[in-house]
Amino acid sequence: MYTHVIFDLDGTLLNTIDDLADAGNHVCQAHGWPAHTVDEFKYMVGNGIPKLVERFAPEGLSADELAGALAEFSAYYNDHKEDKTAPYPGIPELLAALKDAGVHMAVLSNKAHALAGPVVEGYFPGIFDAVQGALPDAPLKPDPTLLHALMAKLGAKTETTLFVGDSDVDVLTGKNGGLTVCGVLWGFRDRDELENAGADHVIERPAQLLPLIQK
Repeated sequence: MYTHVIFDLDGTLLNTIDDLADAGNHVCQAHGWPAHTVDEFKYMVGNGIPKLVERFAPEGLSADELAGALAEFSAYYNDHKEDKTAPYPGIPELLAALKDAGVHMAVLSNKAHALAGPVVEGYFPGIFDAVQGALPDAPLKPDPTLLHALMAKLGAKTETTLFVGDSDVDVLTGKNGGLTVCGVLWGFRDRDELENAGADHVIERPAQLLPLIQK
């Protein structure tokens, strides 16, 4: 049985893609840049907001132009981040069951730390023992630096901790940290990506995670 489970946030616990896409396309429209579909945005996210802005903006922009686009994106997203975002079906029930079973849970996200904590607590109050978002002086996932710091804070052991996420970034994060990894298919990426990255398990519905954790 796993005593600790560390979840990714976007694409794993929360379906945030529509609000992220709306914010990105808002910036694109303001500058006359080509817009992108929601499915295209699914492959732009996962490596932090600055990288997302680089990906939806046209090539050849200066550092100052990218910084301006990042500021515009951040301001719009901050005001609209809950317009369409919601937990995936079955996630609240899964988290409640794990909490009742005494499993310790945390979130590790490439979303900025100042934003990640309030978002998690807003949608899942009192559920998680810790939330760790991106910090300016630490490498992003899939580097395991923040994962290891989070595990130390939780007192989590490698052999009894499961990492859960929806992308190759998440799978590689868990693997780089020495953990067993479960990929999920309700998020932003597909089975081939998760399996090729080395996921130990791949599930289609949140309810499938509970027996995996408890066995």
